[in-house]
Amino acid sequence: MSVSFDYYKVFYYVAKYQNITQAAKTLYLSQPTVSKCMQNLETSLDCQLFQRTKKGVLLTPEGQMLYDNVSKACEYIFKAEEAIKMQKTFSSGIIRIGATQTTLTHYMMPYFEKFRISYPQIKLKITTHSTPDAIKSLSSGLVDFAIAASPIETDSNIKAQKLWAFQDIAIAGNSFSHLKNKVLSIRDIAKEPIICMEQRTTTRKFWEKIFMENGITLKPEIELETADLITSMAEHNLGVGFVPEAYAKKSIEKGIVFPIKIAENIPKRHICIITDNRHPVSAVGKRFIELLKNDI
Repeated sequence: MSVSFDYYKVFYYVAKYQNITQAAKTLYLSQPTVSKCMQNLETSLDCQLFQRTKKGVLLTPEGQMLYDNVSKACEYIFKAEEAIKMQKTFSSGIIRIGATQTTLTHYMMPYFEKFRISYPQIKLKITTHSTPDAIKSLSSGLVDFAIAASPIETDSNIKAQKLWAFQDIAIAGNSFSHLKNKVLSIRDIAKEPIICMEQRTTTRKFWEKIFMENGITLKPEIELETADLITSMAEHNLGVGFVPEAYAKKSIEKGIVFPIKIAENIPKRHICIITDNRHPVSAVGKRFIELLKNDI
């Protein structure tokens, strides 16, 4: 048996109000149209659903059983329709974002603030991950999109769109002043104690590739979870650290650390929006992405 949902929708309102006229007004239908729909539904189900009275209608036992089930389905559907409508008007909704901690700290905070001012009703659920873990969360549908630094391994489902370029640099504290104003090769730097990100991180893989291209294996003295800690370690003269330039800018300006000139060309990297075409981004999520893109 195949019965149109429109019939059940009309039945829901007639049963709810126990009045055909009121149901017709709510649905913007004529009273004869509503009556005809109920007749067709009763014919399709081969049972009487209503008893007509002078004041309206009453549900028969079969009608009550149908209403108990149909009402739940209709209310779920109406609630979903309302949620979609509110998201499209940006008056409600939630955005789930996966991002690396350093990306959040150094790039994203102004955009979260700007978005919150424009859309205070939209909730932001932000979780911190390494780039590989952020992509796993994205693939699993746990986040709507991810924001992380390149290089990013993509496939037919994963798409990375560049937002802002940044430059990685080498820094050291004043105990390494003998390295100032010199142009050092990667091989020269490898002779110093090195501070860098831990294995599995995108930044670590980036520098491992640069060292490998110069015939050297990267063997750090200190491995850390976040790039912010690398700057702190360099400030305390524990070695030469590899960080995005923005992360060390204040320390460089204060003279606590200094940048080391590298002979080889170190490619720029990018902060990227990462999406998965298996999990379409919601309307509110797209609006946040538009905010980021407008600043490119």
